[in-house]
Amino acid sequence: MSFTRPRTAALAAIGVVALALTACATGAGDPAPTASAEAEPVTGGNLTFAISVDSQCIDPQQVGNNDAIAIARQTVASLTIQDPETGEILPWLATDYEVNDDATSFTFTLQDGPTYADGEPIDAASVKTNFEAIQALGAKASLGSSYLADLESIEVPDEHTVIVNFSEPSAQFLQATSTFSLGLLSPATAAVSQADRCLGDFIGSGPFSVQSYTPNEGAVLERREGYEWGPSTAGHTGEAYLDTITYKVVPESGNRTGSLQSGQIDATTGIATADAVLFEGDGFWSLNRANPGSVYNLYANQSTEKLADENVRLAIQKGIDREQITSTLLGPDDLPAVSPLASSTPYFTDLSDVLEYDPKAAAELLEDSGWTEGDDGIREKDGEKLSFHVTYWQSPKEVLELVQQQLRQIGVDLQLTFASIADVQAANADGTYDFSYGNLTRADPDVLRTVFSVTGTNNATKRTEPAEIDELLDEQAAIIDPAERQKVVDEAAELLVTGGYSIPIYQLSTTITAASKVQGLGFEASSRLDFYDAWIAE
Repeated sequence: MSFTRPRTAALAAIGVVALALTACATGAGDPAPTASAEAEPVTGGNLTFAISVDSQCIDPQQVGNNDAIAIARQTVASLTIQDPETGEILPWLATDYEVNDDATSFTFTLQDGPTYADGEPIDAASVKTNFEAIQALGAKASLGSSYLADLESIEVPDEHTVIVNFSEPSAQFLQATSTFSLGLLSPATAAVSQADRCLGDFIGSGPFSVQSYTPNEGAVLERREGYEWGPSTAGHTGEAYLDTITYKVVPESGNRTGSLQSGQIDATTGIATADAVLFEGDGFWSLNRANPGSVYNLYANQSTEKLADENVRLAIQKGIDREQITSTLLGPDDLPAVSPLASSTPYFTDLSDVLEYDPKAAAELLEDSGWTEGDDGIREKDGEKLSFHVTYWQSPKEVLELVQQQLRQIGVDLQLTFASIADVQAANADGTYDFSYGNLTRADPDVLRTVFSVTGTNNATKRTEPAEIDELLDEQAAIIDPAERQKVVDEAAELLVTGGYSIPIYQLSTTITAASKVQGLGFEASSRLDFYDAWIAE
C-alpha cells in the first residue's frame, strides 16, 4: 500500500525511541534558551561564527564538510523538513506528498507563493531542474547524487505537482528531500559553472543569501527580504531575525577559544574539550547533539588480500577500546560507538552486546589466520608484516594515535598519515589505501547502504562481490512499513558488526558554544546548524 503524508507519524514512531531519548538528554533540536522567559526575538544585528576548516566551496548542492554546511544550509529551503525530536518528515515547500507501495515513486504538491531570491517561483519545473542539475554534478555532488541514485524520470503534470520516479526502490528519498543537499536553487544557477557556484555564485530559496565569500577567510550571509515560508519545526515563519551572519575561518582551536572569550566571535562549534570548562559560567551557553548516520569508522579496503580476511577485520574491531578513547580524549557527549549507526539516527538499536573490546579474542582470531607475533611484537605471515596504512584529515588526530597504540598490543601495526581533504578523497577514489577513516552524517539508516553496500555510492570498503549484507541493505531500501524496516535494519547492522564489515570507534556529536547574547541558534534533524530562529539580545 502507498502512504501519504498524514501517516508519517507512524513512520517516525518506530525505531526512533533512542532518538527521542537522546534529544531529551542533550536538548537536541531545541534552539538556545532565550535571555529570559519573557524575552521576544529582536530583529537586526550580526552574528559572528567561527569555523575551523574552509573546504573552498559553499554551494549547498556540492558541499559535504560540516563547516561549509553551516554556511550552505542557511541559503536553501527544502521540499520537506525532518522533525529533530521524532524523525517525522513534515511538509516545507511541499504541502503534501505521497509514496507508492514499493518506494519507487514520490509525488509532491508544492506551496503556491514561495520564490527563489531572484523572484522566480519555486514551481514543479524548477524542482525538476534542480534534481537534474545535481545529477549532472555527479561526484561533485557526493551527497545529493547518492540520494538520487537510480533516478529514472521526473514528471511535471502541472506547476504545483512533481513526481519523482526511481528504477529501484528508494525509501530513503523521502528523508533526502529534507536535507540541504537537495535544497533548491534558482534554475538560473544550473547554468553557472561548478567552480563559480562553489565561490557563492548561486541563488537560493532559503532565509539568507550570500553577500560575500573569500576562501580561507570566511563568508557573509545577509537576510533575505520577503521570506515567508519557514518550516513548521521553526519558531517562526517570516524573515530571519539577523541582518547578517559573518563566518570567520579560525583554524587553531586556541584562537577560537580566545576569540569567543574576548567577544571577537559570538559562537562556534570548534571549542576543544579541554577548554569547554571555560564557558560553563555566566555569559555563555552550550548545546550538544549527536550527529546521526554512520559513526566514526575505520573502513577496511576489502579488495586487499589481508583485509579480505574476516578474521583480520574482526580482530582489529575487537582490539579497539572505545571506552578508553572517549573517556580520555573526547568530551562527555562523544560516546563510544555501540552500532554502525549513531544513537540519534532513526531505526538505531544498541548492539553493544556484540560490539565489545576483547583483545584476547582478537589475538585468537589472528592466530587462526596464521598471523604470529614477531620479534618486534608485530605479527607476521609468510614474511609479511601485519601492517596497514590510513590517510586521514579529520581531527582530533589523538583518536587515531590511541587506536594505533591499542592495535599494537594485539600485534597490528597501523601507520598514520595526515593529508588534505583533496588527497584523502583521491586516495579513496582510486582505492590506494588500507583503511579510510571518517563518518557520514545522515538521519536515515540508508546511510549504511551508502557506505557499506557493494553497490553503494560511497562504497568505503571497496568490496566487489555481493554478499548477504548487500541483500539486507537493499531490502531495507524498499520497505516503507516502519516496523518491517526496523527488523531488516537491525539485522543488517548486526551483520555489519559480526561480519567485520564495520569497525566503529565513536559517535560524533556537535556542540555549539556561544555568548549569552546569542539566542535561538540550534540544530536541525541532521545536527546541522540552523540560524533561522537566531537573534542577538543586546
